[in-house]
This record gives sequence, structure tokens and C-alpha cells, in this order.
Amino acid sequence: MRRGFYARLALGNIRKNAETYFPYVLASSATVMMFYDILFLLFSREVLNMRVGGTLLTVLFLGAIVTGFFAFILLLYINSFVIKRRKKEFGLFNILGMEKRHIARIMLLETVFVGLLCIALGLAAGILFSKIALLLLLRILKVEPVYGFEVPVEAAAITVLYFGAVFLLNLIYNVFQVYRSKPVELLKGGNVGEKEPGTKWLIALSGAAALASGYYIAITTKSPIAALGRFFTAVLLVIAGTYGLFTAGSIAILKMLRKNKKIYYRTNPFIAVSGMIYRMKQNAAGLASICILSTAVIIMLSSTVSLYVGLEDVLRTQYIREITVSAYDTTDEQIRELAAAVTETVKREGLDIRNPVAMRYVSQMALQDGSSFTGIRTAGYSFRNAALLMFMTAEEYNRLEGGNVQLAEGEAMVYVIKGKIPGDTMDLNGQSLRIRGYLDSFKTLEQFLVGVNRMMAQNYVVITANEQDLFRVYESLIGEKEGYTYNYLFDTGAGRETQLSLVSALKERLKDLRVDGYASGREEAREAFLSIYGVLFFLGLFLGTLFILGTVLIIYYKQISEGYDDKARFTIMRKVGLSHDEVKKAIRFQVLSVFFLPLVMAVIHIAAAFPAVSRLLALLNLNNVPLYALCTALTILVFAVCYALIYMLTARTYYRIVRA
Repeated sequence: MRRGFYARLALGNIRKNAETYFPYVLASSATVMMFYDILFLLFSREVLNMRVGGTLLTVLFLGAIVTGFFAFILLLYINSFVIKRRKKEFGLFNILGMEKRHIARIMLLETVFVGLLCIALGLAAGILFSKIALLLLLRILKVEPVYGFEVPVEAAAITVLYFGAVFLLNLIYNVFQVYRSKPVELLKGGNVGEKEPGTKWLIALSGAAALASGYYIAITTKSPIAALGRFFTAVLLVIAGTYGLFTAGSIAILKMLRKNKKIYYRTNPFIAVSGMIYRMKQNAAGLASICILSTAVIIMLSSTVSLYVGLEDVLRTQYIREITVSAYDTTDEQIRELAAAVTETVKREGLDIRNPVAMRYVSQMALQDGSSFTGIRTAGYSFRNAALLMFMTAEEYNRLEGGNVQLAEGEAMVYVIKGKIPGDTMDLNGQSLRIRGYLDSFKTLEQFLVGVNRMMAQNYVVITANEQDLFRVYESLIGEKEGYTYNYLFDTGAGRETQLSLVSALKERLKDLRVDGYASGREEAREAFLSIYGVLFFLGLFLGTLFILGTVLIIYYKQISEGYDDKARFTIMRKVGLSHDEVKKAIRFQVLSVFFLPLVMAVIHIAAAFPAVSRLLALLNLNNVPLYALCTALTILVFAVCYALIYMLTARTYYRIVRA
């Protein structure tokens, strides 16, 4: 053969299959661009030089791993659609006398041409948009940008090597598909898997059980700390249940609809139900994937947006006053010295203490079994029964609340934040307290522990008669003697820089006093919180865009594949008397029935996951559930609009293929 024959043939094949290859090139270039851009941020000198660069780099590194893994799965998935459409063409080459090694050579050249084009376009677009990505990140973090341009060699090299490996794996898969198939099988490759599937009740019921179990875990887990451990299990169960219901449950439902003569023997349901049963095995996996991706996009975007938008709410939850000074294992004398040192330092800075809140207490996590409490240092740990106990003397309570609580030795008053204590006696590792009554409110503590309240499934404040009772029961729980935890919170009304200067001065004073404690402030924490929530918000937007791209492409290729598979069937229907309008109406009914099922299921997943996700957000100090609910609702609305636009575009492509 003449030199360049295979190259010209490969280029001609790509050009003739432009409808299939164009989205593939577009998707590959887009994933290359996004992978390079996140690596660019990871290696950018401007990010490395930021004061909170360590946090940013950790999150960006995790984002790069997720981006690379998703790009790998997405390109393999799309490639499977491409090779399916090309099998008939390769089978024809084989029948006409071309050996499989020659076909493999053509496939190699096609992969090289497409791969080089995708990597070149992706890198060019990535370099072009990298500065925009950096400016967006800095804008979110409220950091002044440094003008300049850079192309990290490491980011470009990793991108080229990684996607070169992905295209190589695609080539190996494609060649394997051709080599293991006979010419006749290649010619019928587009129709493989179209036999009517059987009803697999075991898989359908197992899927329903897995989904119900995942929902149950997400809805019933009350403690945010417990939710952190169980959420991943719930996610796996929901994913397994989704695939089980789509692959087996959908077939069972369709066959039940087919048995219902009133529904089935009408034009639109007849065509839609029979068509979906005919190839549901290959449809179901794609529909389940769309459902899972849609759920991931909505949860990711709504969570990160609510964290970023609710930053001020988080700061005021974590810091109910502008300045916080805390010390641990302190005596009464150390507390007096610390309070005097704080007052002196504030006056030296030319400021006044406003709205002070001072509190001394001891606290310990314990395992609750009815009215018995066991310190976690002496027993196994269980989130379900974990309780946070805070002990305070009646004298301290009366000072904080202006009350007049009087208790005899061995008695206690209890303020229940969460949980229930049966009976009228608390047993604390063998030491008992008789519960004289329960407090209806504790205003100072309610605002002081607004963030901590939601962490545990059980949470109690125990008011003892005196220090002797307090330390008697406390030491029985922890097995050793410790002093008070002391918190002193106050406002100054000063500006940001003045508050930062005061916090710095307080930290130095604590070092001089040699107290085990710390000083912090709302303004000091703002930058740290912004670095975490800002980069999570950026990553949510970034990965959300990538996942939406994946969803669009899966839907697009599914519609193309369905269009070619349904073309002959609709041609027969037109020949037997179905009008053009009836065909179009039947197509719309079928596509709508299948297309919006994943979105509806995704919304159900999100509703079930809402309690668990809101508790996980509480671990990040976001306790504003209405804000998260609003962000979730708006995200679903925006995503549904985008989903509808995708439907209109892909349905048009499907109809054009079918009626051709």
C-alpha cells in the first residue's frame, strides 16, 4: 500500500464520524483543560506564597485527584459509546479483506490524531483560562491578585502524561474489542445486548432494601459526629440501591405496565414501554449514572455555596464575642490572675471591654446508658450513646443567670440541651447525684454553646451544690484530678487591625503567665475560615461544572445510541401506518418518560440526605439549616433548568436520527 494510506484512512474515518467524534473531542479537551487548571493552581507561585497556602494546597490536591479520576471514568465511558458505533465499520473492513492487525493500525493512528488534538486543545484552553481560574479563586478568598502570567512546567507535564495514558488505555480496550470479535459480530456490534431482559426480582428487592437502608441511616442519625462516620456507608448503599432499582426494578415495573391493558395498549405508552423493555439493560446503567451524578452535583454545590454564603453566620456562631480567651486545668487563683491580665492588656491597647461573658466549668464526654454515665477513657466508644456533660457549681450558675439556686450536698439541677435522663438519680462511674429538678432555660449557655449543642446526640449541664461535689463526680469520670476550664469572652468595638493587634498582645501575655490556654478573635479567624470555605466553594463550582459536563455527555451519547437503535423500529412503524405527528409524539413521550426519571430520583436522594448533610455542615460550624435548605432548593431549580435545556437539545438530535 502507498505511504500514508492508513493515515489518510484514519483521518477520513474521523471526518466521516464527526457527529460521534466531535463531542468526544470536546469532552476530552474540556477535561484536559480542567485538569491542567487545577494543577496550575496547585503549582502556582501565588497560591504557594499565600499565608494559608497549606490548607489551599491540601484541598486543591484532593480536587486534582477527584478531577483526574472522574476524567478517566468519563473518557472510558464515552469511548465505549464511540467504539460501539464504529464496530460495524471495522467489521466491514474485515470482510473486505483487511486483516485485524491493519484495523489495529488504523485505530492506533485515529487514537494518536484524536489524542494529540484533544491534549493540544485542552492545554491551550487550560493555559488561556488558568489566570481566570486563579483570579476567581483569589476573588472568592478576598485576596488581592498579583498581576503576571506563568505556565508551570510540572502541571503541563503531568497533564500530558496522564491523558496520554488514558488514551492509550482506550486504544487497548478498542483493539481488544475488535480482536476478540468475529466479522459478523462486528457488523452487528451496534445491536448487541438488545434481547429482552428477564425480571430479576432478587436484584430489584435487594436494590430497594439497600436504598431504604441508606435513607434510614441518613434520616435517623442525630449526632453530627456519628453522621460523619455513617454517611459514607449510606452513600454506598444509596448508589448500590440506585443501580439495583434502575437495572432490575425498572424492568419489573415496565413488565407490570405491559400487563395492564388499559395503559399499555395506547400509542404512546405502547411504543415507550416496549422500547424501554427492549433495551433497558443497557439504558439502566446510564440512567443510574445520570441520577448519581445529578445528586452529587446538587449536594456539592448547595453545600459549598451555603458554607461560603453563611461565613458570617459561622463566625458569629463560633465567636459570640469579638475576642475569646480560654484556659484549661486552672485554679481559682490562676483564673483571677488571668482576668486581671486580660483587663490590663485591653486597657494598654486603649480599648474598653464590652459585653463580657466569663464562665468556669469542667466538661467530659461520656457514654450514657439510661441514668448511668461512664467516662470514655474507661469504656468502649459509641457515638450513638455518647453524651457531653458540663459541670458547674450553683454559685457560678447564679452569677451568670442572676438566679438563686440552692442545693444540698449530693443534689444537682440539670439543664437538658439534648437527650433524656430517666429517674431522679445520675450514676457517674459509681458516684451518684440526686436530680432535684430541671432548668427551663440557661440563656448565657445557650448562646455560648450554640455551635457545640448540635454535635452530640445527648448533651447536659449539671449544676452541683459546691466544688466538692463537682470534682468528686468529674474525677470519677476521667480517673484523674483536673482544674477548671475558664472562658472569657468580650467585645471591643474596634476595627479589624486593632482587634488583630489585641489578640497578638493577649497571646504574649498568656505565655508570660504560663497558662495552658489561647487567645483568639473573630477577625483573626475570618481569614482561616475564608481559606477553608472559600476553596471548598471554588472546588464545588469547579467539580460541579465537571460533573455537569459528564452528565451532559452521558445523556448526549445515550440519545445518539438510542436514536440509531430506534431508527429501524420507527421506520417500520411509519410503514405500518403511524403518521409523522404520531411518531414525533411517541418519541417525545418515550424520551420524557426516561429522561426526567434520574432527576426525580436525584431529588428524592437529596431530600433523604438533607438531614445527614445538614448535620455534617454543623461540624463545619454551619448551623443555619434554613440557609442550607434555601441553597439546596435554588441549586435544584437551576440544575433542573439546565437539565431541561439538555433535554431539548438531545431530544432534537434523537428525533433527527430517528426520522432520517
